Amino acid sequence: MTGKGWSHVNLGTLDMDATRAFYEGVLGFPAVRCDIIDVKEGGQIRHVFFDTGRKQLLAFMEPRGVPGVPVEFDGGLNRPLGMPEGVYHLAFEAGSQTELEAKRAELIRKGVKVTPVVDHEWAKSIYFKDPNGLLLEYSYQCREFNADDGVIQLRFEMSFAAESPITDFRDR
Repeated sequence: MTGKGWSHVNLGTLDMDATRAFYEGVLGFPAVRCDIIDVKEGGQIRHVFFDTGRKQLLAFMEPRGVPGVPVEFDGGLNRPLGMPEGVYHLAFEAGSQTELEAKRAELIRKGVKVTPVVDHEWAKSIYFKDPNGLLLEYSYQCREFNADDGVIQLRFEMSFAAESPITDFRDR
């Protein structure tokens, strides 16, 4: 079998309705499979798969009344694990500079707080959050990789402080 990318990533949500409204209505990812799962030990799970393109799916589970599952949890991933903002995030392909800028403008029009375009030298990105607090990114590769890119080495310095480029969500 050859690598074909990932099938799906599955995450948790406390509010499937808000999650579905965001991923369908704001990002334009259609829900392609929606299940209700009865849990034998009690409770139910709503499970929705969103098509992000190229047969790659993003899914969310919303457990309700399931024994041993917390009633409240932080779906943002970084805070509950004690990690700096930005360590755990999902990045979607933007395609080009023009498409990245258009997506940024669209998100702002839809009321989403988005960072300015961040230049990573090999890629450019914008960052924003979903209703669960999960950090999301749209990015595109702005140059081909070379042999030097595959060598682990010090390349730059950054801050995980509240005002860093990937965590500054003030309106721009």
